[in-house]
Amino acid sequence: MQHDKDSKATFYTCSCFSTDNIFLEEFKLHVRFLSEHQFRSDYQAVLRNLGCSTDTEFKDILEKIEKEVERRRSLGVKSAERAAAIKEIYKPLHDHVYLLHESYMAPEFKQMVDYCRSDEASKEGLLSLMQTEAAARVFRFPVFKKIFCDELIEEMEHFEQSRSPKGRPNTMNNYGILLNELGFDEGFIIPLREQYLQPLTSLLYHDCGGCYLDSHKAFMVKYDMHEDLDLSYHYDNAEVTLNVSLGKDFTEGNLYFGDMRQVPLSETACTEVEHKVTEGILHRGQHMHGALPISSGQRWNLIVWMRASQERNKLCPMCNKMPTLVEGEGFADGFTSDIGMSLLQNV
Repeated sequence: MQHDKDSKATFYTCSCFSTDNIFLEEFKLHVRFLSEHQFRSDYQAVLRNLGCSTDTEFKDILEKIEKEVERRRSLGVKSAERAAAIKEIYKPLHDHVYLLHESYMAPEFKQMVDYCRSDEASKEGLLSLMQTEAAARVFRFPVFKKIFCDELIEEMEHFEQSRSPKGRPNTMNNYGILLNELGFDEGFIIPLREQYLQPLTSLLYHDCGGCYLDSHKAFMVKYDMHEDLDLSYHYDNAEVTLNVSLGKDFTEGNLYFGDMRQVPLSETACTEVEHKVTEGILHRGQHMHGALPISSGQRWNLIVWMRASQERNKLCPMCNKMPTLVEGEGFADGFTSDIGMSLLQNV
């Protein structure tokens, strides 16, 4: 079990991680797999209506799901192995991008953070400094300078071309990079979350954990005409999400937002949100959303799923039940044990 030196908590994963929210790309369907009997009972008719008409096709799906369940069960060990190998063999192109500096920040972002740190800070005052969107509680603002975005993409491309092992973010993003494995957590993502983003989220999302963001999962996603073009409608395993468009040259590919995950799509009117290079979209993790297809070029996005154990310890956002904890590596999925929380409160 790893303990992050910047946190006194030990983090866990909910046991549902291995079995729930498995994404079948060809059918745009999230499924749960406990056993073949359960899966047939729950999804065989649904899949038949979506075009899975033969026993062979259904068996192919079962095989794919069983492989994904096994991959998730071994994810912590495999991720640690990849991180160790990357540290041993990978030589960065831009060493400086691994350490967060205020010089990377857009002036507008620094102004918002400085305001949030001041004694007179209020939600209304912060909202006057940022772009609000038609989608409820979705905000857009510049985060990084363009030169930094370019250098960060260059680093990602350099890593992609290396012989280092590579883990992908999740089953919905086939092309992308897990930033903790590459060594970004300690010097970049943790200070970004704690020093720059939490002052904003404390005012904007105080009712859903924005004041208590104590862990995260950060990764890059890539959209390309010959790879992933879009991202299906979904919600995040997070309390608050930051999505920054880094570049490169691309057309189309805006985000769209519906309602919270409890509201069926049939009862939802989706709202499109323009996503410009250097700008971040900040939203609640449980807010249903997706990415429209790009029509040309290539786009890289930095995604930070920010988690508040104080919220998710009560109810796992992925299975909608009291979490059953299993050991995880690093920040795991952001859950903490009751014992760990009581110790934390007494420090």
